[in-house]
Amino acid sequence: MNISNIIQKRRTVYPNQFDKGNVDSSFVKILLENANHAPSHRLTQPWFFKVYKGKSKDILSKEMASSFEQFSNNSNFIDIKKKKIIEKCKQSSCIICIFMKEDPENSVPEWEEIAATSMAVQNMWLTCAANNVGCYWSTPKYTSLMNDFFNINEGERSLGFFYLGKFDHSKITPKQRASIEDKTEWNN
Repeated sequence: MNISNIIQKRRTVYPNQFDKGNVDSSFVKILLENANHAPSHRLTQPWFFKVYKGKSKDILSKEMASSFEQFSNNSNFIDIKKKKIIEKCKQSSCIICIFMKEDPENSVPEWEEIAATSMAVQNMWLTCAANNVGCYWSTPKYTSLMNDFFNINEGERSLGFFYLGKFDHSKITPKQRASIEDKTEWNN
C-alpha cells in the first residue's frame, strides 16, 4: 500500500466501531516511535504521551468522568455523559494521552508547538490506518482539570486523548471531499 492510499483511508473510528481484540503494546511502541519522527521547528519536539491500558485505563476513565462532572454546568445530562465516557474507555484497547511541552526558551510560537504535536498525532493516525487499528482523537474541554491527575508541570498541557482499538479499514467507505481545485490558487 502506498502513502497516498494510507492517507486517503485514514478516518476517525469511534470506540463503538472497534472490533474485538487488543492492540499489542509492541504496536503502541511503533506508533509512538513514528509520532516521535514528526517535524518541529528548531527540533523542539514538544510532544509527550502517557499510555493507559488495563487497570490504569479504568482509573483514567473514572477521572475523566469526574472531571467532566466538575466542568459541566448542565446537571440534566451529567450521568448519561459520564456513562458514555466510561463506555468509550472500556471499548478501547488502549488510550494514549497527548501532551505538549512549551519550549522553555520561547524560541518558537506556541501555535508551532501545537502544530508539531498535531503532526505527531497524524503520524500515529497514519500508522493506525496502515495496520488495521482504529483510532479517535478526542479533545474535551475538561482536560485542563486533569493536570494534577496527569502530574504535568507548568508549561505543559493536555491536547486530548487518542483511543485505539482493532478495526478492519476495508469496511470504510471513502467520504466525498470538496475538490482540491476549489481550494487551490496556482500562481506562475
